[in-house]
Amino acid sequence: MKIALIGASGFVGGAVLKEAASRGHKVTAIVRKPEKVAKLDGVNAMKADITDADALNAAIAGSDVVVSAFNGGWGDPEIYDKHLAGSKAVAAAAKAAGKRIVIIGGAGSLEIGGKQLVDSPEFPAEYKDGARAARDALAALRGQTGLEWSFVSPAIHLAPGKRTGKFRLGADQPVFDADGQSHISVEDLAVAIVDEAEAPQHTGKRFTAGY
Repeated sequence: MKIALIGASGFVGGAVLKEAASRGHKVTAIVRKPEKVAKLDGVNAMKADITDADALNAAIAGSDVVVSAFNGGWGDPEIYDKHLAGSKAVAAAAKAAGKRIVIIGGAGSLEIGGKQLVDSPEFPAEYKDGARAARDALAALRGQTGLEWSFVSPAIHLAPGKRTGKFRLGADQPVFDADGQSHISVEDLAVAIVDEAEAPQHTGKRFTAGY
């Protein structure tokens, strides 16, 4: 496949890049700083800012599917506005180009007992604005017509680890293991994301993954 990957040099985006390249896909890595993109076979780094609609449209034009690992920037006091606006810009570009898109969001909008994690008092304050933006970006997607989208929320705990290829998928609630933990390695999250890009199973829906 030809995959346009937005945010290919980030934590999740970098893992998706490696997974997609390992499967033989041709990846256009869309980033602001191409020098930060891992040099892998089949990967072409392209400089584009998602706020530049023309540049973004040109970058995704030749793709079969768009995968967005865009993040508004943890620690930025304006992350809510930047992440929500950026997420909407990416969705608008995919819609205008007639491309299917897989958007990677956060775990904050997952629900336990009918309440979203981001609204709980235990949710880390430093991540709240970014999580709220991802939650609102998902709500905007759900109101879309004419766009083929999937939205991925990781498990509550996401960290570097091993690629096992063994995990379970869920919908709007976290996936918990036998010990009551919701966790997954970024390598296995990337497997789930590329699986969805290759063979969509959650069109027009959000899904999550965990052990």
